[in-house]
Amino acid sequence: MVLHGGPGSGCASWWTRFFDLAEYRVILFDQRGCGRSLPSAGSDVSALSANTTHHLVADIERLREHRGVARWLVLGGSWGSTLGLAYAEEHPEVVSELVLFSVVTTTRREVQWVTRDVGRFFPAEWRRFRDGVSSSASDGGLAEAYNELLLDSDPLVHEKAAQEWCAWEDRHVRTQGGAKSDPRYEDPSFRLCFARLVTHYWRHAAWLEENALLLDAPRLAGIPGTLVHGGLDVSAPPDIPWQLAQVWRDSELAIVEGEGHDGGKSMTETIVSATRRYARQA
Repeated sequence: MVLHGGPGSGCASWWTRFFDLAEYRVILFDQRGCGRSLPSAGSDVSALSANTTHHLVADIERLREHRGVARWLVLGGSWGSTLGLAYAEEHPEVVSELVLFSVVTTTRREVQWVTRDVGRFFPAEWRRFRDGVSSSASDGGLAEAYNELLLDSDPLVHEKAAQEWCAWEDRHVRTQGGAKSDPRYEDPSFRLCFARLVTHYWRHAAWLEENALLLDAPRLAGIPGTLVHGGLDVSAPPDIPWQLAQVWRDSELAIVEGEGHDGGKSMTETIVSATRRYARQA
């Protein structure tokens, strides 16, 4: 089971590169409101009305039952690592292994970091991001402020907000010199869908109690896991997976030096090595 990031990125076919398809049957699904799931949050705000972490965890379990899978490896990246942890902690009996990369747990502290504090690394870009909301809202939660603009019925308002949100997302994710901008952000439909879903989840801190995934990590006992994280990841500092590895004793943590949140060749090789090893042990 593959859990994409965002929230709202959708699950493209490139995710299969992490697996030997002679060994794995890989299930890709687009989470509520994005990709091929309908309605899209980019065109219909009703897509947000029953769209929480708890809904997605239930969707994953229904999909497992629908496909007749007894136990499966769960792989998730970025937001998908939050969702993978939430699912595994609620249904540990059906998870054989967890492979998570660019690990986040979507706490309020992390949302504060990625929308405000990390701006110390990119001051000019962050000021533009902050100034994308009204002066009265700029001192508060930026995810909340942007979400309000993104839900505005005026296309000029919500489209500009989507552009500013995705420009900031693209900047803090790309930490390596010469890295190209994400071409998906050139698509207005993708921008709006993505920005609406990210802000929807972030302003609620994923509907999880603060540090819940870390506190409930003992539920993962007996599940082998691999955590892969870029040493240059400023979007999600490496202390997030490090703290998780301290309490999840069956996990291994690989910090890949020289790579950031969007990964690279070495992170891909580390993930592939993990899935191959787990296939041999099955």
